[in-house]
Amino acid sequence: MLETATALMQRGETPSVSAVAEAAEVSRATAYRYFPSQAALVQAVVDEGLGPILDWTSTSTDAEARVLDLFALSMPRILEFEATFKAALKLSLEQWAQRRAGTLGAEPPFKRGHRVELLQKAIAPLRESLTEAQFQRLAKALSLVYGLEVLIVLKDLWGLEFDEIRDVANWTATVLVRAAIEESAGGKRVGNEVGAVVQN
Repeated sequence: MLETATALMQRGETPSVSAVAEAAEVSRATAYRYFPSQAALVQAVVDEGLGPILDWTSTSTDAEARVLDLFALSMPRILEFEATFKAALKLSLEQWAQRRAGTLGAEPPFKRGHRVELLQKAIAPLRESLTEAQFQRLAKALSLVYGLEVLIVLKDLWGLEFDEIRDVANWTATVLVRAAIEESAGGKRVGNEVGAVVQN
């Protein structure tokens, strides 16, 4: 069933449990025993697509190197399973609209959030030098250049090739990490400078 669901999502579909059961030629009862909801099914396929990314770890104590290592592992995998992750994003957006309209019913929400844990793990060496607010802000900033959305912006909007996407993402991540370290070392100087630029 997981292989069937993956194949369907790699074609850009966001299949229901019933649709996967039919395609896999198993009973609906069996399908729902393994995947009680569409959200559970899609989550399983997403996790399968993420594969080794979920097990990422590093022995380096350098936050910048760790972030770039995570990006190097993740980006080719995200590109390979782009259709799967876009199908999952589609489900997330559809559920958001249904929730707003009050029509979602009892369907469990599909939750996205692996990047939060992964990015916090990547910058873990900075926990001692950054305040908690600074640490969380850096993780949130990095999340803007990590994941499927990077492809949506740089590939779909800008038309960049993979090497260009990787270079932009790596450059941005490096700038963010270095800015956070500099801000920590120099007090509020970097933050104040950024604020002044925005105000001007």
